Amino acid sequence: MENQLAKSTEERTFQYQDSLPSLPVPSLEESLKKYLESVKPFANEEEYKKTEAIVQKFQNGIGEKLQQKLLERAKEKRNWLEDWWLNVAYLDVRIPSQLHVNFGGPASHIEHYWPPKEGTQLERGSISLWHILNYWQLLRKEKLPVHKVGNTPLDMNQFRMLFATCKVPGITRDSLINYFRTESEGHCPSHIAVMCRGRVFVFDVMHEGCLMTPPEILRQLTYIQKKCRREPDGPGVAALTSEERTRWAKAREYLISLNPENLTMLEKIQSSLLVFCLDDGSPRVTPEDYSQVATKVLTGDPTVRWGDKSYNLISFSNGVFGCNCDHAPYDAMVIVSISYYVDQKIFESEGKWTGSDKVQDIPLPEELVFTVDEKVLNDINQAKAQYFKQASDLQLLVYAFTSFGKKLTKKKKLHPDTFVQLALQLAYYRLHGRPGCCYETAMTRYFFHGRTETVRSCTVEAVRWCQSMQGPSASLFEQQHRMLEAFAKHNKMMKDCSTGKGFDRHLLGLSLIAKEECLPVPELFTDPLFSRSGGGGNFVLSTSLIGYLRVQGVVVPMVHNGYGFFYHIRDDRYTITRVHQFCVPAWTLTIEK
Repeated sequence: MENQLAKSTEERTFQYQDSLPSLPVPSLEESLKKYLESVKPFANEEEYKKTEAIVQKFQNGIGEKLQQKLLERAKEKRNWLEDWWLNVAYLDVRIPSQLHVNFGGPASHIEHYWPPKEGTQLERGSISLWHILNYWQLLRKEKLPVHKVGNTPLDMNQFRMLFATCKVPGITRDSLINYFRTESEGHCPSHIAVMCRGRVFVFDVMHEGCLMTPPEILRQLTYIQKKCRREPDGPGVAALTSEERTRWAKAREYLISLNPENLTMLEKIQSSLLVFCLDDGSPRVTPEDYSQVATKVLTGDPTVRWGDKSYNLISFSNGVFGCNCDHAPYDAMVIVSISYYVDQKIFESEGKWTGSDKVQDIPLPEELVFTVDEKVLNDINQAKAQYFKQASDLQLLVYAFTSFGKKLTKKKKLHPDTFVQLALQLAYYRLHGRPGCCYETAMTRYFFHGRTETVRSCTVEAVRWCQSMQGPSASLFEQQHRMLEAFAKHNKMMKDCSTGKGFDRHLLGLSLIAKEECLPVPELFTDPLFSRSGGGGNFVLSTSLIGYLRVQGVVVPMVHNGYGFFYHIRDDRYTITRVHQFCVPAWTLTIEK
C-alpha cells in the first residue's frame, strides 16, 4: 500500500474497470462439497449423515435447476451478486445500522506526533480534514493509483463511494445515494457537514476554485464551536439515524411533512463530502490500549454523527480522532486506505501545517436549523434511549500484544493472518469447550465490483489441532503436525475464496434464486446444521484482518453472545479489537456482514 499511495500519472484510478473479469459462478458440486466439510465440526455422526443426504438430494434435484438459473443471471450481469448483496446484507436489514452494521476505528496519530492533548481539537482537525480533502481531489482527478496484487489490477469501484454518499431510510428497504463524480464526469459536491452539540452546519471547502487551507478550515471550525458553546444545544436530529430503519424512515417522512425546507437540509447532509463530528468526549488512549477511544467511536454521542453517511470523521476534545462509517457502500479496505494516507501525511509533516497562515475572506458556515415539534423531539429522545441501551450491551477491548509480531511469525514460515485465526479458534475452544463457527473476510476484488466472500476458519483440521493442544496425551510433534495441517487448510480456503471459488455467497445466490422463482425454501437452508455452522449470518466469531499497517477497525458481532475480532498485524505486534455482544433486542441480523 505504501507504493500505491504515490501519485500516478501513468494510470487512472478507474481505468481498468471495464476490463476486469466478471464474477464467476462456482461449480455446484465443489461448493456443496466445501459446505459439507464446513459443517463437520458441529455435527455428530448421525447429524452429519442426515445433512449429507439433504445435500445430495439438493444437488441432484432443485439445486441443479437453481444453478442453471444462476448461470443465466451471470450471463446478463458482470457481477451476479452485487445487487443482491447490497439489498440483503444492508438495505433490507431493519435493525439500527449505526451500532449493528456500521464500522469504524480510532486513528493512530497518537503513536507519533498527536498524543492526547486538550486544546488541540480544532487545529488538528483542520489539518486532518485538509489531508482528507486532498485524497478526495486525488480521486476526482483519478490520480489515486490502482490497487494491484502483483501486476493484476483490483476493482476500485468502492472508492467512488467514500465521499458524498449516504444511505436513505425506507419503510421496507433503504436506498443508497452517491453524488461523487470524477472531474471528467462533471460536477461533484464540495461541501462538508459539521455536527456539534446537536446542531448541524455546512460549508464549501472550495473557494474561488481552490481547496481551503488548514488555517481557513480552522476559521470555519472555530466559528462553529464558539457559536455552539455560547448558545443552547440543538435538538440532535442526527440521533434519528441511529434508530431501527423503518422507524427512522417514518420519522424522516414526518420531519419532511413539517416543512419542505427540512428536506432541503437533509439533502445537504446527504450530499456532503463527509460529516465532521465535534465530540466533547475526551477518551483515554495509549499505543497499547485503544479500548476507551474505540468504544467512543463505535458507541459515542449519536447527536453529533450521521449514522447513514459513508464517512463520519470524529474529532474528540483531546485531539484524538476516529471514524464511523456506513458499511453498505464499501468495505473496510477503503477507509483503511484513506486512514493510512492521512496518518502518513501527518507523520511526514510532524503534525504541523507549514504553509501560509493567511486566511481569505470566505463565507461563514451555514447552520441547518430544522423545523421540529414535540413529536420529533420525542422521536429523538426515543432514538437516543434505545441507542444507549443497546450500546450498554457491548464490551469492547483493544490491546496490543507486543511479545512478537509479523516479523517473527514469517520467520517461522507461518502466515500471520492464519496464525491469528488459529489462535482465536484455540482460545474459543478452551473458553467454551467446543468449536466456534467463524467468519473471516476474504476480498473478491479481482472481479468486477467484487466485494467479499466468507472464509470459514473453523475447519476439521483446526478442531483436531485444538483438541491436541487440550489433551495431555498428544506429543509436541503431533501438535505441530496438526497445526501445520490447519495452516495449510486455511491458506487454501483463503486463496479459493479470493479467486471466486468460495461457497457461502454461492449458496446465498441459490437461495435467492429460489425466492425469486417463488419456490419453497430448499431443505438445505432449513437444516439445523446450516445455521449451527454459521449459515445465514449466524457466526459466533466475526473476524477480519484490517491489514499490516497502524490502522485499526471494529464492528459489532453478528449474533448475541458472539464475539467480533478485528486485528492489524505489524512487524513487532498484533493489535486485536475484541467486541462481545451480551444480548440483542427483538430484531436480529439475518445475513452476515
